[in-house]
Amino acid sequence: MSHWFHILAGSGRDARLLHAARLAEKAWQDGDRVALFCDDPDTAEALDGMLWSFRPEAFLPHDRLQSSDQRPTAPIAVLECEPATSDWDTLIIVATSLPATADGFARLALIASNDDDSLQHARAQYRQLRELGITPQVHDFRKPD
Repeated sequence: MSHWFHILAGSGRDARLLHAARLAEKAWQDGDRVALFCDDPDTAEALDGMLWSFRPEAFLPHDRLQSSDQRPTAPIAVLECEPATSDWDTLIIVATSLPATADGFARLALIASNDDDSLQHARAQYRQLRELGITPQVHDFRKPD
């Protein structure tokens, strides 16, 4: 099991979404089925667009699923619903809350941008993960190497 908590040097939603797209691409290239969990339609729409255009020479094959009744047809999906642990290997959380199934994934990544709201939500998510017995490895990109 691998669990990561990424704190970005940049601020804002676009920084989180770009980082999420890069993580999704890496996980997919490693052979994983990847879910990107969102908790609002605006973020899901922006992330959907990011996956099509974040690299000029390529796009990531993905679905956008708004209901748990929808079945994934691509190896990557932007989810506006609870992710099923049986459908995905890697869960990338760009939401302000954790899904109920957060502790059921082989790989989990939380992403926080360097702004007060995002960091506040990330701290709460980190505490929730600890309560579930998960201690994610923190990658703080704000600090110099």
